[in-house]
Amino acid sequence: MRRGFDKVVIAALLGNAAVAATKFVAAAWTGSSAMLSEGVHSLVDTSNQLLLLYGLRRSQRPPDLSHPFGYGRELYFWAFIVALMVFAVGAGVSLYEGVAHVRDPHPIDRPLVSYAVLAASLLFEGGSWWVALKRFRQAKGRRGWVQAFRDSKDATTFTVLFEDTAAMLGLLLAFAGIALSQWTADPRYDGYASLGIGAVLAVTAILLARETKGLLLGEAAQRQVADDILRIANADPAIRRANGVLTQQLGQESIMAALSADFHDALTTPQIEACILRLEAAVRGEHPDVIALFVKPQTAQTWERRRLRLEADA
Repeated sequence: MRRGFDKVVIAALLGNAAVAATKFVAAAWTGSSAMLSEGVHSLVDTSNQLLLLYGLRRSQRPPDLSHPFGYGRELYFWAFIVALMVFAVGAGVSLYEGVAHVRDPHPIDRPLVSYAVLAASLLFEGGSWWVALKRFRQAKGRRGWVQAFRDSKDATTFTVLFEDTAAMLGLLLAFAGIALSQWTADPRYDGYASLGIGAVLAVTAILLARETKGLLLGEAAQRQVADDILRIANADPAIRRANGVLTQQLGQESIMAALSADFHDALTTPQIEACILRLEAAVRGEHPDVIALFVKPQTAQTWERRRLRLEADA
């Protein structure tokens, strides 16, 4: 699983590094504001992939006494930092360049160089985008794209996918801005393209920040995990009724779950302990990501009162 995460991030890192260098050379050669904005955009994306790769490696550290459930959430922290960088640096610089170029426009030199660079950049970005898209589609299943994004706990893949999508939109805007500037002899269109790139990056950053904030604070795992735990518990002969399950996503590959179960009254403590061991083994057999399963003996009435309180506080 981890190898798949690494592959997505490394593909994006290599692609963005190559594109950033090419765009900066082209911006210096042609004087295009949109090309400079795109160069900053790709440089920010390259830095972001390094941060994601660092966070991914840090999140894989084993549990210890200070972090008994592991370090999985550290990746979500770095993904949130990535969203802030996209907004503050990528969008901020693009909007600044756009305003400056609209107020003080100057013609673009050697536009054919810009077109060649944009075409090569689309090729590089498209390769990285395709790797992230394939992985996201595998995890999406039959869900819609919006719902899959909202449900996703894979911060690396959806961050790279959003960044690459924004990058490709930015490239198209840069192409349109340079083409319109050349066709109309009005260099302000190049500045307008930079403003459009800044707006795309700002929207992308807001979406990424919103999703990663929820993961960082602790979202419930996907509903299927709770449903499977309830099914397994209800099938055990020692349990009269499995009342409900609370889950929390601790990282891309780590989930904590708490099961409320009404045991048969005649069971002894060793029998209850043996039941819990069976439940843990069965749950991890279907969901290896469940690193901790807490089972609380509880009547259905007590569980229902707690559930109603949770709903009232939501």
